[in-house]
Amino acid sequence: MDKKLKVGLLGGTGFVGQRLVTLLADHPYFEIAVIAASENSVGKTYFEAVNNRWKLDIPMPDSVKSIVIKNIDQVDLISSEVDFVFCAVNMPANEIREIEEKYAKAETPVISNNSAHRHTSDVPMVIPEINADHFELIQVQRRRLGTKRGFIVAKPNCSIQSYVPAISALMQYKPKKILVCTYQAISGSGKIFSDWPEINDNVIPYIGGEEEKSEQEPLKIWGHIENDMVVNAVDPIISTQCIRVPVSDGHLAAVFVSFEDKPSKETILQHWASFQGKPQLLKLPNAPNQFLTYFEENDRPQTGLDRNIEKGMGISIGRLREDSLFDYKFVCLSHNTLRGAAGGAVLTAELLMAEGYLTSK
Repeated sequence: MDKKLKVGLLGGTGFVGQRLVTLLADHPYFEIAVIAASENSVGKTYFEAVNNRWKLDIPMPDSVKSIVIKNIDQVDLISSEVDFVFCAVNMPANEIREIEEKYAKAETPVISNNSAHRHTSDVPMVIPEINADHFELIQVQRRRLGTKRGFIVAKPNCSIQSYVPAISALMQYKPKKILVCTYQAISGSGKIFSDWPEINDNVIPYIGGEEEKSEQEPLKIWGHIENDMVVNAVDPIISTQCIRVPVSDGHLAAVFVSFEDKPSKETILQHWASFQGKPQLLKLPNAPNQFLTYFEENDRPQTGLDRNIEKGMGISIGRLREDSLFDYKFVCLSHNTLRGAAGGAVLTAELLMAEGYLTSK
């Protein structure tokens, strides 16, 4: 495209914000015009604000180093300089809801990495390959907000994006019960090993709020639109345990599932191999060519080996076999800060642009 859309990053100095910076530095559709953060960083260049807190193993892009940080509360000023914003702020949920709605009402679309609006009835919460049809709610939301182009779209929790895609490929067989144990990387808490010495040689069997999100959010993704809102799916019943493990990146999930109409193992593998969505059909820049990859080896997927499959945007699956209590069990893996966070948000923006929801002001 000739003219790139101008992007604002709200919360651009944090872990997800840093990922967004790297993904957008040379993006074919988007360019970073504004980075905003809390008052502590305002007035500093991005390099000054982040240099000692850069958490990624790839360099900070030169193109952002001299950008001067603005205050996220400067809604009108920032909105005048951008076409849309990504929101990855670290604030109380009520404050996030308020700031995201302020930007939307200022006619600046918001793609949110936060949980604050995930269960707002007219806010789509989207995995682009799975429920892009929920974008239809944007028109409903605009009527509520009184906007012509402003809206909010939320990205779901990173923990569900390892196993929800694998189940989504099999929805025609009516999954009824799902048990999932997720083994989640420390980057999901915004930390690296030097920040968190207690995690070394340790496993923590609790992540605050994560199990509730893992059990509830898939039901909205699998829901349908009725009376101008998403009606959550009733089935399947989901039970989860979420465990923090000493891994830098990558959320691994052990999945157990029973179906109303049990498919064969061969049928499951065929569905996984062929499953794709609009991002693949449109060949969007951050869309994985192969969304779901199944490994035949008994010891795959492995977090260290496979989290970066399809540049961190693919889902890895392995160890599919029948189970004595459920119909089947298998293992899934996703990169939590790419597919699960920043990359998923950028792919959502790419699809929103392709569908005509994101345009130049």
